[in-house]
Amino acid sequence: MKIHHLLLAVSLSLFSCKDTARQNSRYGMVTGLRPEKIEAYKSLHAKVWPDVLKTIEACHIHNYSIYLKNINDHWFLFSYFEYTGRDFKADMEKMKQDSTTQQWWKVTAPCQLPLPDAAAKGETWSGMEEVFHVE
Repeated sequence: MKIHHLLLAVSLSLFSCKDTARQNSRYGMVTGLRPEKIEAYKSLHAKVWPDVLKTIEACHIHNYSIYLKNINDHWFLFSYFEYTGRDFKADMEKMKQDSTTQQWWKVTAPCQLPLPDAAAKGETWSGMEEVFHVE
């Protein structure tokens, strides 16, 4: 499987999935991770910049997690978050315009390897279909 390089860890692409007007939407995303950047990525996320976290919260993102997994000698990041706002597209534009978040993305970008479908759209994270959920 060939993986292409593009942008960031907490990128706009993470949030570039289908827009919905409903509250409490769940999102799962996947992207590749450069093996030589694993420790750098972990280190960055051990101390996420406070203003980046504030922006995530201001954009109605909650229960945000990123997981790391090696599959067939390729490293992948899997993320999950819940969106509780009413205008996903507007909130993601707000995040995109935040200067601190833009700087964060520049720091995390060299770590990631977008999957072909995301790379073809100039994005980093690929959306995943939810096939099961229970509360």
